[in-house]
Amino acid sequence: MDQHIDGFGHLTPAKLDIPYKDNTAAPDYLLLHYWWAYAHPLAVKFFDRHWIINLILLGNYRRLRDAALSEFGPALPGSTLQLACVYGDLTCQLARRVVAGGGSLDIVDVLPIQLRNLKWKLPCRSPVRLLRMDTTALDLPDKSYDQVLLYFLLHEQPARERTRTLREALRVVKPGGKVLILDFAAPYRWNPLRYIWRPLLALLEPFALDLWRTDIAARLPGAEIRRERFFGGFFQKIVITR
Repeated sequence: MDQHIDGFGHLTPAKLDIPYKDNTAAPDYLLLHYWWAYAHPLAVKFFDRHWIINLILLGNYRRLRDAALSEFGPALPGSTLQLACVYGDLTCQLARRVVAGGGSLDIVDVLPIQLRNLKWKLPCRSPVRLLRMDTTALDLPDKSYDQVLLYFLLHEQPARERTRTLREALRVVKPGGKVLILDFAAPYRWNPLRYIWRPLLALLEPFALDLWRTDIAARLPGAEIRRERFFGGFFQKIVITR
């Protein structure tokens, strides 16, 4: 992949500046179901606001963001990989912890518009690479990262792509490293959101209900798995240690 250094000192793919409509590498399901949320410039401007993100996460954005960051500690050494750009300040805070720990951070996304948007948000001269790749087929070496983060990515993928993404995350993490997942889960039966949100998710997030029916980490032999649930079981945090 051809790369260049941009004005912020970031190592970024040369293809980062292509128009957003040139999404030839983007999977069909993404452009079909999520163009309104990620692929259109107006979508990026609208959704990348704290109050919007917090609304979508039912007031839990800060709690879920901090649950991810707490897993890494205040200073993060070694190599970290984030699969897919995310709205909000999670990645910026993660980058600051990487700086404090003298580590490095790679961020992968298949949409150039998402990589461009993140580039402008990152702290100046962060040790960050922005890489245009599909998370289901990473052009990255085996066992090359100390930790991998998947923050509300898997619920947006069909079952086959979700499995491939998870396998890729496990492939590139080092022995003893961790894969951290935050995403939706099936709410506990006493949680009224279980019944209110089911039709909304079916309409807006066509693959999210898969996470209500299947366990993300059910078929991971040889892995140590730790779980935590939030907001009456509506959200989950899974830590997989290889």
